[in-house]
Amino acid sequence: MSRTILIVEDDPDVVRVARAYLEREGYAVLVESDGDAGLRQARATRPDLVVLDWMLPNASGLDVLRRLRADGDTPVLMLTARTEEADRVLGLELGADDYLTKPFSPRELVARVGAVLRRTAASAATAEVVRHGLLEVDGDARIARVEGRDVDLTTLEFDLLWAFAAAPGRVFRRDELIERVWGGAYDGNDRVVDVHVSNLRQKLADAGGTDLIRTVRGVGYALR
Repeated sequence: MSRTILIVEDDPDVVRVARAYLEREGYAVLVESDGDAGLRQARATRPDLVVLDWMLPNASGLDVLRRLRADGDTPVLMLTARTEEADRVLGLELGADDYLTKPFSPRELVARVGAVLRRTAASAATAEVVRHGLLEVDGDARIARVEGRDVDLTTLEFDLLWAFAAAPGRVFRRDELIERVWGGAYDGNDRVVDVHVSNLRQKLADAGGTDLIRTVRGVGYALR
């Protein structure tokens, strides 16, 4: 069965090229041109991945992303014409799995989509429960708990936590985490790792798991 990609983008030229390249790779492609319609389509069809533009009519891409994250963990790849790092980081902090800055290569779009879907599929195949002190990570159900309380994580946040939990105490370099979580096709800035680790750390702390992830200066991150 082909994977379904929902493109939410109001630029017809971007849609035309992105759709053609994705369909050429065998994906089924749905298209919406404004934020509200995109959100309704995502909720109705549950696509395997959403390609979401930052600037949209009716509801911005960030508004749509917030609502999608409230609904679940459907992978989201953001498209943005904004070049400032703070803007890209904001999207990642809200739960985007990846981003591309316009103008972009359609081949890179296809590669990024494929990398996110492969990572998601590989994570879904994991069937194991790991426990460390207050923390429990269920790879089969993709649920993390601190002192028995569920922690609401995005797909990427869970994958990062699973990497840490499977090797407690091991210090992971950023490039190792990119390889394990994003896949070898990812060639973006490793700042994305810092953002997602920060989000994960905060959510664990909010659930009672303060200081579960430590930063090793100049090297990377580890589960205590």
